[in-house]
Amino acid sequence: MATRMFEGKHHATLYQKYRFAPPDELKTLILDYLDKKKGPPHLLAVDLGCGTGQNTRLMAPLFKEMVGIDVSESQVEEARAVPGFPNITYRVGTAEKLPFPDGSVDVILAASAAHWFHTENFVKEAGRVLKPLGCLALMGFGKNMEYHYGNCEGRLTDIFNEFTDALLPYTSKQVAIADSALQEVLDAIPFPEKERVDNLPVTYKVPVQNAVGFFESFSMFQAYERADPTAARALLETTQRRYCPPAPCRCPLIALGTPLFKSLYTLPVKGFRTSLVYIEIHAV
Repeated sequence: MATRMFEGKHHATLYQKYRFAPPDELKTLILDYLDKKKGPPHLLAVDLGCGTGQNTRLMAPLFKEMVGIDVSESQVEEARAVPGFPNITYRVGTAEKLPFPDGSVDVILAASAAHWFHTENFVKEAGRVLKPLGCLALMGFGKNMEYHYGNCEGRLTDIFNEFTDALLPYTSKQVAIADSALQEVLDAIPFPEKERVDNLPVTYKVPVQNAVGFFESFSMFQAYERADPTAARALLETTQRRYCPPAPCRCPLIALGTPLFKSLYTLPVKGFRTSLVYIEIHAV
């Protein structure tokens, strides 16, 4: 079954407030692939591990109906609180047991989520519900984020790397799978051809407070905070102070660059239901 890591209300609030939405370029990439392999109409998309709905909302305008599914009631509650998307329905559920008939879904999406699924069961269920020539799109952040502000860019990236190094003892197997660009998941997918698109570049300009909130949302930090709340809080506060020293580097706004998504496509053959996209986004 899916790993349950994001159940708490506070963690869901961090996701809604500080997690970055995928770039608009992602919509074009996936839509072009769907048009090429399946063609319109594009009726139903399902966003698995949807969290608080950043990717769900990005992709919703491309489809008649969008369904976001997450195992966490708190995450789904946050997603439902965002108005203005009448074609989105959110449900609590898992990626391994989907509430759709065979061959009924145009595209299955999973943004920074597939590493939490039970791979074998997820892949089997995706193959069941996807239409012939439908698409499976898996996305995730790259590891090599860079932080820039004035002449402080190398220093800011070093601070981030030191922060993540401190979390290594709390890094789960699932995060290691994500850091490998989902290689274990991709190897398990039986579709006949796969094409990877690396390093879709993205830059976000955010206040330091938002960058630190993003760090706090990491599953590794949450695990550290459960194990040693005092030490975890001290690490977070120290990191924020280091990003905003008195002089000479004041950092009210920093540019975060990350390899954001890698893309992988499988070309369907007769009798196969699915094509695959894996996209890794890199902020640069």
